[in-house]
Amino acid sequence: MRGEERVSPALDERIHHPTRLAVMAFLSGCTEAEFRAVREGCGISDSVLSKVVGALEAAEYVKVRKGYVGKRPRTWLRLSPEGRRALLAHLVALRDLAAQAAALGAAAEEASAAEA
Repeated sequence: MRGEERVSPALDERIHHPTRLAVMAFLSGCTEAEFRAVREGCGISDSVLSKVVGALEAAEYVKVRKGYVGKRPRTWLRLSPEGRRALLAHLVALRDLAAQAAALGAAAEEASAAEA
């Protein structure tokens, strides 16, 4: 692949952190989820999820709705339309990155075999 220009995939740094990616992936599978379900599904603490939700909400990727079930306060989370688009674009960029890396590895192996 020498001489070919490598294109760097457009990974979204707001999503790329593994915990943020896990939360967005979880939310992509549902219309809306209660905070507790997301916390348990992602295997993280309340404080970590709160921090992640704050960052994703600031990026306008996640919408937060607060309310009550009986007298108990509840928080529900959902991906915004922009968040869904951003997640899909990020996943495409990850696939592209993996494909480019595999192609470079294969080319390096071929070059090494040709030299031997």
